[in-house]
Amino acid sequence: MKVKNKLRPNALAMAGFLVGDTKSTIKMVNLLKFKKKASYEDGRETDLTGEEAYRIYAHEVSSIHLPKVGGSIIFSGKVSRLLIGEAEELWDMVAIAEYPNKKAMLKMISDKDYRESEKHRAAGLEGQLNIETMD
Repeated sequence: MKVKNKLRPNALAMAGFLVGDTKSTIKMVNLLKFKKKASYEDGRETDLTGEEAYRIYAHEVSSIHLPKVGGSIIFSGKVSRLLIGEAEELWDMVAIAEYPNKKAMLKMISDKDYRESEKHRAAGLEGQLNIETMD
């Protein structure tokens, strides 16, 4: 199995996001890999680590953006080790966000205020896997 972290979904993944059940609750499992040093796309200078920049994003998402659409963070924690299976490199953190439905998630990530917060996410992440789950 080949695994490749990315920052954003490709067009094919986004096109398929609203196909099928759009009314059920979804949980997004995020496997996060941080940059050693944050790097902002607008070129701003920073002394933040990737994890510190991501934590700014995570705080804004959990306290502002998710509540706006009826979502929440239901778990987050640092990865300590791999018990079953093999991976060349482990992720640094796992977070699970719950949304009332796919449309709520799409509404959140389309919001202009969210896009401002997302700059910290992009600055801090080397990449991630984002796994959609449903009950």
